[in-house]
Amino acid sequence: MKKASARASRNHNLRRVAAILLAGVTLISAAGSAAALSELKQIGGQPAQAPVPTAEDVPGSAPPSGSVTGIPDPDPLISTPTDDPNATSGVEEAPEDQGPPPEVIYDIEKAPEPVRKLRQLIIEAAASGDIERLKPLLNLGPNQTQVMLDSADPDPIATLKGLSGDSEGVEILAILLDVLSTGFVHVNAGTPDEMYVWPYFAEKPLATLTPPEKVELFRIVTAGDFTDMQESGNYNFFRVGISPDGQWKFFTAGD
Repeated sequence: MKKASARASRNHNLRRVAAILLAGVTLISAAGSAAALSELKQIGGQPAQAPVPTAEDVPGSAPPSGSVTGIPDPDPLISTPTDDPNATSGVEEAPEDQGPPPEVIYDIEKAPEPVRKLRQLIIEAAASGDIERLKPLLNLGPNQTQVMLDSADPDPIATLKGLSGDSEGVEILAILLDVLSTGFVHVNAGTPDEMYVWPYFAEKPLATLTPPEKVELFRIVTAGDFTDMQESGNYNFFRVGISPDGQWKFFTAGD
């Protein structure tokens, strides 16, 4: 009996607390509403000014002929040659004695099938992480692929490992993949030196590179490398050359 009486007393107290809290919330809400309404009243009892009608608000009216409505569009942030006939692309032209640079090609289907096939085999070998898989592609024998201009080592794999920053030649494989992922050029067409060369920077003066082409170059070399290259004006990092009949001619670095 005492437990039931105590429980009833506790429930009664809880209901009283809830009623007090509810009353407080109601008073706060009412005060907030009154404050919001007071903001609508004009200071000093002055009536609110009616908005001035515009031409759009008056039926049948229109702005005078030749007038400009609204805020005019700003000039473009980046002007294109069609925006300004006097503007230049910001890329220096190649010296006249060098002639125009060769066309940069990104569609590998434009290369002969033997070139496409060998390139794919090189990519697969490099992606495997095993540099020994390049050996059968390096034209061992009299027509061995040139891997270094002055290498005295008859083993091209040993030479490539020596050029790599690690003992297994993984860095060289990564460079090879990066080089073959760029655009390429077709040079010396119709001559014994005809070649498909990656990257195209190897055959294009650095002064003629567009900003997007510089971004592509910086995927292969560092800013410091690029500064050094600017002194000579030529790309001097790794390059790949494949003949039209699918022979891997060189994988070298230098001018």
